[in-house]
Amino acid sequence: MGNETRDDRETPSVRRREMLGLPVALACGSAMLAGCGTTRQASSAATPTPSPEQADEVPVTPPEDLMREHGVLKRVLLIYREGIRRVNAGEQVPVQPLHAGAGIIRTFIEQYHEQLEERYVFPRLVKAGKLTDIVPVLVRQHQRGRVLTGRILDATAKPTPPQARSGLVADMAAFIRMYEPHEAREDTVVFPAMREVIPPKEFTEMAETFEDEEHRRFGAAGFTGVVGQVADIEKTLGIYDLNQFTPRV
Repeated sequence: MGNETRDDRETPSVRRREMLGLPVALACGSAMLAGCGTTRQASSAATPTPSPEQADEVPVTPPEDLMREHGVLKRVLLIYREGIRRVNAGEQVPVQPLHAGAGIIRTFIEQYHEQLEERYVFPRLVKAGKLTDIVPVLVRQHQRGRVLTGRILDATAKPTPPQARSGLVADMAAFIRMYEPHEAREDTVVFPAMREVIPPKEFTEMAETFEDEEHRRFGAAGFTGVVGQVADIEKTLGIYDLNQFTPRV
């Protein structure tokens, strides 16, 4: 990112993970998420020879790539919402799941996804005179989000004392309030505008760049591995089953 700060927090290693039954994302901690992306699928470390079907696969376009990464962000926002609900209900703060979720925000969203936006997407739009009023706001929100993530990581690095719970809830709520409209505006306005300013050949090259960077940072499992880590956290909190969100009408 253009103004990236060195705010990487490390989570103390959770020992005896097998005894505690913690899923991969919680056991790895925020600083180790990239390396843990492949532990769920050890067999994927070796690159197999593509089958004819794989060779004919339709490539993921840059907007699709960025939008599906927003799906990861949305699922972490749900993790934050569950943390807020538990604190407001007087329950124990689920520090390990919240810390793991914030770690995914740090490594996958802020240090990867937002870097792609700030390096490859926003400058092209501004150069073309497109969305010049929105882009500065998006960049500023990236910067504010990193501050909030740093505070959430700090507050959940160890058991949260009672006097710090209100601040943690306020930071998670502020993060949710900002990023829900942020990602919605990008999905509906910013990413569609990419097609208007980027020639087809460069569009294809950008897709390859995004894929290469994804696997360089997160290993062979890439996006799929990160989604698996989020699912592990959801299961720990009891919010993985999609059916529970279906209203009874």
